[in-house]
Amino acid sequence: MKKEQQHTKKTIFFIVTSILMTIYLLWRVFFTLPFQEGILQVIFGILLIVAETITVFTTFELYYRKIKSDNYQLDLPDIQDEDYPDIDVFIATHNESCDLLYKTANACTYMDYPNTNKVHIYFCDDGNRNEVHELAKSLNIGYLGLANNKQAKSGNLNNALEHTHSPLVATFDADMIPQHTFLMKTVPYFLLPKYIKEDDVWRKRTNEELEDTKSMKIGLIQTPQSFYNPDLFQFNLFAENTIPNEQDFFSKEVNIMRNSSNAIAYTGSNTIISRQALMDIGGFPLKTITEDFETSVRIQKEGYITYATNEVQAAGLSTTTISSMFKQRTRWARGVIQSIQNTKAIFTPKLPLAARLTYLSAYLYWWSFFNRIIFILAPIMFALFDFQVVNTDFKSLLIFWLPAYFFYSISMRYLSSNIRNQRWSQVIDTILAPYLIFPVLLETLHIHQRTFKVTNKKKETSRNKNLYYAIPHILLLILSVLAIIRYVKGKYGWALIYSSIILFWLFYNLVAILYALFFMLGRPSPRKSERIKASVSAKVSYNNYAFNATTYDLSDQGISLLTDTEYYISDDYDVKIQLKDRNYSATLTGAIVNVRKQNNQWIYGLKVKPVSSKDKSQYSQIIYDRNHSLPVEMDLWSTAYDDFIRNIQYRIKKAQIERRKSIRMNIHKKICFENGTTGYIEDFNFKYISVSHLKLYDEDLEYYKWITDSNINLLLKPERQLSDRILFKITNLDTIIQNNLIDQLLVDLKQRS
Repeated sequence: MKKEQQHTKKTIFFIVTSILMTIYLLWRVFFTLPFQEGILQVIFGILLIVAETITVFTTFELYYRKIKSDNYQLDLPDIQDEDYPDIDVFIATHNESCDLLYKTANACTYMDYPNTNKVHIYFCDDGNRNEVHELAKSLNIGYLGLANNKQAKSGNLNNALEHTHSPLVATFDADMIPQHTFLMKTVPYFLLPKYIKEDDVWRKRTNEELEDTKSMKIGLIQTPQSFYNPDLFQFNLFAENTIPNEQDFFSKEVNIMRNSSNAIAYTGSNTIISRQALMDIGGFPLKTITEDFETSVRIQKEGYITYATNEVQAAGLSTTTISSMFKQRTRWARGVIQSIQNTKAIFTPKLPLAARLTYLSAYLYWWSFFNRIIFILAPIMFALFDFQVVNTDFKSLLIFWLPAYFFYSISMRYLSSNIRNQRWSQVIDTILAPYLIFPVLLETLHIHQRTFKVTNKKKETSRNKNLYYAIPHILLLILSVLAIIRYVKGKYGWALIYSSIILFWLFYNLVAILYALFFMLGRPSPRKSERIKASVSAKVSYNNYAFNATTYDLSDQGISLLTDTEYYISDDYDVKIQLKDRNYSATLTGAIVNVRKQNNQWIYGLKVKPVSSKDKSQYSQIIYDRNHSLPVEMDLWSTAYDDFIRNIQYRIKKAQIERRKSIRMNIHKKICFENGTTGYIEDFNFKYISVSHLKLYDEDLEYYKWITDSNINLLLKPERQLSDRILFKITNLDTIIQNNLIDQLLVDLKQRS
């Protein structure tokens, strides 16, 4: 009942918002154009109305899709094992490293299936590289090489289609690592025409019932695009703990809404496609730079059902450089417009009206960046240059604009389900806007980009220096500040009240511009491989000494272990780490890198490597066969002020690198050496003890002996004089460890005299 009430509440808000925004736009069109101000003002006034109308239309389309999608869902059938068909798994690769390819292909070999002999995995390598062929052999999977490929990813996949035969095809990008459940959460959808659910039990349809489902053809199942590393918006803005990945809004919200119009987008990876559907459209399309998007449109035109699920089943690498991100977004923008033109998706009678409206909205979305620039410039031009683009008064704004904007803001919250809010949408659009306006315009005019460029996923460990990308935002910042100064100058009292709406938009846009500048400043990354938070049981051992821990985070090259108490990990020896997680286990060797204390617990950082090829395979699964630890919803308690202050604080604060390789404990314990010398232990780090207030200290004595409360003999050698104490080295530490006395030594040291 509660879900129905929420649905009703959302619907009411969407309807009220639509009515108010329609009234507002009609008022804007018929009563606010500045005809008395001259032709330039009228032209810009019309552009502003067009920008507002496009924004409102695309939002209305999403409102309607949201209402419809709440009641539209395909059930995943429970099918019999023998009905699972053969499936070809294509891992498309161009120039990616074998290390990256290994993780994806290795995960594919672990995917569950009733009969794994029906799962045929292939590297589709359009570089025709020997090293990739050898990797395929080592993993016991297929290899389909293609030399001198001039047809980009489509040509690569079409070549794979020619050399395979299974009725279903799964496609993965080189970096997209599937979970072991991927096939079981997707393949059964294709059997929906043959199964029916009665009383919560699935059964096969009878021959008569099959006649009724002949027209039901499942063409494509798309799972969300997900990423295990922070995207640039999260990372550069220090928001990896407060906002989800920027693409989550499309993958988990917009694409799901489009199920109701059967206009979901194939995003190139994490997908299963009917081979028959691909044959019906002549294979993957060639005359486009977004072959994935166009594939889904063409499949829909052939009468197939395409469906997007909201459960993450694979994750990959988000682009890590500003330049590669802009190239990626430019390709998406131009490619979507290309494909809509190629398929005539907005006008074709082969698609229902609902789908055509969805594709019209998809086309107009790429004009939202032009709209954003118009929205930023409009108040600046009025406040700074007296360039009037709206002819109205304060009272009319309160009547027509304020209620519409209020309900619009609330409806946007309902639309995005805590994945995205209006503020972050403005920030993202402001960052991208200067670099997408001209590509969108050129593509609309049929001036096409034909070359396909693979997105660079290589991680940079230094700060991104491409500050020239910030030049447009710096200019907008200067104009905004000057506009605010000029507009408030000489105003006070009611004059400021009447000016409040212009000032609101100036400050509102200024915040987004400042975020854009923060984004362009970048942020240095200290690691070459991503750390994924995960709690996995671990046993650490060396020299007959062992203790249990849990992992704090994991990566290809390093691991952090979490313990409630202090343990000694020698930096003189490699330690053995045995991990056990679900169905996976791996043995690693590691060397201590650092140790730190956090919330009364100890975190040990180690550089690790698997002992054998089997351990490497299992360890890769331990890391990646899980949902990532990045946020899936926004932190609703984090305000714009919090985000802004956090950015400033982290940029001022110098990164502190923890360099200690051993625990250092502060202790104030009386000590009495065997020769009668006394003092107080001040601190201890397993290898060394510092002692203060020494009495009867003999500088000529080479070794001092101390017997603890548990009769553990420590042989201490004076190393050097500190300001107020002597530093002693524990010379028989290895013997203590071999006799399993190190933990008891800690107990003795922490016990007060």
